[in-house]
Amino acid sequence: MPAAPSDPLDCRTSRPRSWWGWGYADAHPDDAACAALGALLPGTLSRPLPVPRVADLAVPPPGAAPPAALAHLVTAAPEARAAHAMGKAYRDVMRALRGRPGRIPDLVARPTCEREVADLLDWAGGHGVAVIPFGGGSSVVGGVEYRGDAHRAVLSLDLTSMDRVLEVDTAGRAARIQAGALGPVLEEQLRPHGLTLRHFPQSFEFSTLGGWLATRAGGHYATVRTHIDDFVQALNVVTPTGVSTSWRLPASGAGPSPDRLFLGSEGALGVITEAWMRLQERPRFKASASVAFADFRQALDAVRAVAQSDLAPANCRLLDSGEALFSGASQDGSAVLVLGFESATAPVGDRLASAVELARSHGARRGTPTAEHGARAEGGDEADGAVSAWRSAFLRMPYLRDGLARMGAVVETFETAATWETVPALIDAVRTEVGAAATKATGHPATVNCRLTHVYPDGAAPYFTVAVAGRPGDEVQVWAEIKAAANEVLHRHRATITHHHAVGRDHRPGYDLQRPEPFARALRAAKNALDPRNILNPGVLID
Repeated sequence: MPAAPSDPLDCRTSRPRSWWGWGYADAHPDDAACAALGALLPGTLSRPLPVPRVADLAVPPPGAAPPAALAHLVTAAPEARAAHAMGKAYRDVMRALRGRPGRIPDLVARPTCEREVADLLDWAGGHGVAVIPFGGGSSVVGGVEYRGDAHRAVLSLDLTSMDRVLEVDTAGRAARIQAGALGPVLEEQLRPHGLTLRHFPQSFEFSTLGGWLATRAGGHYATVRTHIDDFVQALNVVTPTGVSTSWRLPASGAGPSPDRLFLGSEGALGVITEAWMRLQERPRFKASASVAFADFRQALDAVRAVAQSDLAPANCRLLDSGEALFSGASQDGSAVLVLGFESATAPVGDRLASAVELARSHGARRGTPTAEHGARAEGGDEADGAVSAWRSAFLRMPYLRDGLARMGAVVETFETAATWETVPALIDAVRTEVGAAATKATGHPATVNCRLTHVYPDGAAPYFTVAVAGRPGDEVQVWAEIKAAANEVLHRHRATITHHHAVGRDHRPGYDLQRPEPFARALRAAKNALDPRNILNPGVLID
């Protein structure tokens, strides 16, 4: 079996990706930068943990071999297997740093078409091989790894070789796209048509259309079209018992939606191979600004007012004082509301001005001159310094997290959604109780920051970051204790276990408590019908 020549993660680029951490290998902080980050948290290590090497792992021989007809699609190279062993959660990064990555897949397959996906599933089902669908590998909830020993071998099914836009309907503004297309690859193929999917999660560079669909990913839109669900027209899904192909329709009331069965199924019911996606014209007009609040409760009221208006901003991120300070959006202890509007057809400055004025009516202080005057230059670069600082920090944060991990810090992020009447108490409880749990687990002071990533007329999605110096050598256990405390607070406040990060294996306890039992029985029945040999992502969503 040949080794994939450009692993880790063979993303069709000469710039190699990190097998153990986030993103590109050359974008990680160096040792000096890691030490500087560690100095921000009392109790971290005196020097960074070394960058892990695949050569230092005990990668066992594969427990199975594919038939000759499929061998050209499969590799057992240690580099490829290690790169597909985990996602990119803090837990995964720290396990790699400590040389304990868990079960490494026996094989990695890169099919190039739907028929090859079906053939691989047929072979795996007949030989007791678990199949873990793998998009870009950016899961932060244990969604792309195998836990347990019920299968003789594990195959990581990497779809990134299936990355083409197959058909574009310009009149209907839709396209048929293979599920393995990474975000930049997808957008580059749509650009000549003047169209865009415009779904930009933080993982955009390193995640695929199929991954977004399988996890019901949230994108950059803070209001209205917040999830990938809103762009789906039809799906093709390969299951061990056949291929499900839904009709391409603008809308239908014909019973329960077949697409809804597979959206969010996380590879447990089938492998999404392609989709018809609704597109839009590329925006020509953009405007953004920020406003500051001395009082976070007033800021929450302002965001609610904007969400309940008809303004529909593309960006409506509220950063608490800690988040604003860390990102450089504010240095004076203010909370900062980042607002952005865009349109393909008309200027948006008036809408931005209305949103800023609405925020001021709820206690916002004057922001930057651009915010004060209502807009930046239409279609230009970011003119608001706070907006630019936030955006830069947003993209760098996963790399900084990995730098802190090398210093022995525990950095956990989690998100949720709750109704407006619940949001203030929920945020207070997370700050107090999860912060206390982190301090109790480590003996060190913890930092808990919050931002709102998506907002709705009836509620919001708070996103939390917890940072604390860990117990050397026991960082994953500390992470687990913090995670358990966070899950308990979310459940007690009837906040969802996940707004857009998916369930995976890490959120299973919370998901089991959240879903109704009759639905759980129906999901188990669907699993048995579609995957009778239980080879697809075992342990995700259901046992």
